[in-house]
Amino acid sequence: MKSKRFHQEGAGEPKSVRGLTILLPTLNEAQSLPTVVDALPLDRLREAGWSPRIVVADGKSTDGTIELAQNLGLEVVVQSLGAGKGFGMREAFARFLASGDDSLVMLDPDGTYDPADVARMLEHLERGGYDVVIGSRLRGDIRQGAMSRFNYIGNHILTWTAVALYHLYISDVCTGYWAFKKNAIKQMQLNSKAFEIEAEMYTACAHEKLRLGEIPIRYDSRIGGDTKLGSVGDGARILRKLLVRRLFRRPVNQSNGN
Repeated sequence: MKSKRFHQEGAGEPKSVRGLTILLPTLNEAQSLPTVVDALPLDRLREAGWSPRIVVADGKSTDGTIELAQNLGLEVVVQSLGAGKGFGMREAFARFLASGDDSLVMLDPDGTYDPADVARMLEHLERGGYDVVIGSRLRGDIRQGAMSRFNYIGNHILTWTAVALYHLYISDVCTGYWAFKKNAIKQMQLNSKAFEIEAEMYTACAHEKLRLGEIPIRYDSRIGGDTKLGSVGDGARILRKLLVRRLFRRPVNQSNGN
């Protein structure tokens, strides 16, 4: 399905318009998706010279997320491989590279991230001369109840470990808010299956010597349901990815997650 470009009828656009993909990885996010889409700063993005399209990378939802996204006029990519966020994002990245868009911003559409920060992320990406920009929860405003103490400590430990291994500063290696220039994604070779995909993107930034910046962001409680990330097993997968990619600059196998 081809998505709508979110233009405003009758609005004058700058002479130079750049394509922008706003990527929303979903798995049963029907409760939060409309709220997140409505809050995206599309007018501000158009005024800055962007032509945004919203792409949903869905992990085979069963709560009506896919149908809802289609009704909202969004492009939907239902991952064709196994279950896991990493599979869906890698497939969406491939679609982005084949498109004419110049940049991509991704955020989890569960209500934890502020959609208005898309504009701030892109401004920092361009004005700072970065290849990649993250939204840092750990430097920002974590609202009460949004992150458990267990997750807070675990995020810090994983982030400190990442910086110690790769010597590239980042303050939140597990954030789900990222902005990329097209060339940055083109240089990333990824094979993650699940939530370790963000850590692997960080390792690719370090190996490819990409310029990585960040801004502090607000982090809220998710809309409906419990968090999908936070188990010891998830943390172990992320740590394993950091260690394996420190030993192997590029993925050993593009399909098995090593």
